[in-house]
Amino acid sequence: MAASTVKSSIARQPTIVLFKASPLRFGGRIPMSQNRTLDARQSVIAPKAVSPRSSSSRQALQEDAAYREEVLRLAQSSLSNCLTETQLDFSVPGLSSKSRGKVRDVYEAGEYLVLVTTDRQSAFDRILASIPFKGQVLNQTSQWWFNKTQDITPNAVVCTPDPNVTIARKCTVFPVEFVVRGFVTGSTDTSLWTVYNKGIRNYCGNILSEGMVKNQKLPTNILTPTTKAIDHDVPVTPKEIIELGLMTQEEFEEASSKALRLFAFGQKVALDHGLVLVDTKYEFGKASDGSILLIDEVHTPDSSRYWIADSYEERFANGLEPENVDKEFLRLWFRDHCNPYEDKVLPDAPEELICELSWRYIFLYETITNSRFLIASSEETIHDRITRNVARALSSL
Repeated sequence: MAASTVKSSIARQPTIVLFKASPLRFGGRIPMSQNRTLDARQSVIAPKAVSPRSSSSRQALQEDAAYREEVLRLAQSSLSNCLTETQLDFSVPGLSSKSRGKVRDVYEAGEYLVLVTTDRQSAFDRILASIPFKGQVLNQTSQWWFNKTQDITPNAVVCTPDPNVTIARKCTVFPVEFVVRGFVTGSTDTSLWTVYNKGIRNYCGNILSEGMVKNQKLPTNILTPTTKAIDHDVPVTPKEIIELGLMTQEEFEEASSKALRLFAFGQKVALDHGLVLVDTKYEFGKASDGSILLIDEVHTPDSSRYWIADSYEERFANGLEPENVDKEFLRLWFRDHCNPYEDKVLPDAPEELICELSWRYIFLYETITNSRFLIASSEETIHDRITRNVARALSSL
């Protein structure tokens, strides 16, 4: 099916239409010029020639094996320099009340929040590893999407003073995650495929038809909310959200409408860049003026699942897992080697998998934004750099 046919179908309804092309080899592809190089001394992934994407996603995802190997090499050399923890409350005047999330360290600064995106990798409600450059990728990917979606919903972002940092307006966070799905897939306890495979046909208020198989496209996108919890998110229906007092009817309707619109837009943009946005989660908060704001992150490889569009249908027809550009392959490795929910001690993820995930995160950023990924300078420690940039930003607010 031609890409133009796919796009016109999306315009009619907010779902992904499948099309067939040759498969992509493990590790992903990205368009690169022949003279593209990495120089760790410059601490930069050198810029590529940026040009409009072709209507053929296969052409737009040409492989440059040399570039990929250089990214993997740089990730390998950075394994001991990941940002796994911050202590800005001791190094930046005016910061207080640090809270540690699965990935982000959050600090209060008066009417603002300082959100530091670390390199911690979470899944199964646990920290699995630290991934080089991951925090920077997540923060900058989110900023790209925040800028692109302001016509759909306002967001809480004030500024991004550092590659790993966002300063945001403080607001009251709704204790609900708005998970939107376009496919029956996943490997965690709350994933759609896991619950469907157990025989559940009414999930979060959505009636699911019989006979679906893993990685199959849903007839339409669905919303499967969960309550936000410290240890484990719990699926919840819209009716329960209102009855539990988590949100008012009006708040839920506005946030859910925004979530579905954000996802439909994300699907279209992803497909234009040769990717399938499979599912994602959004979080919202209420500002002091009563407006509902998009917060946290948007369409990152942590909050979202992405597949390579060209090879999806062929691999699905052959019963193969889609080629993903997110953390799913790491989740599957832990599923195969331990019980990630119950084992007290988990095995260490192989370094080659960690570096591969670092590559995929960079690949996603460059593919989605159609721009270069610049690794921040290594002339000072990451923590010192963040301290300097945050202190300067707060002094000017």
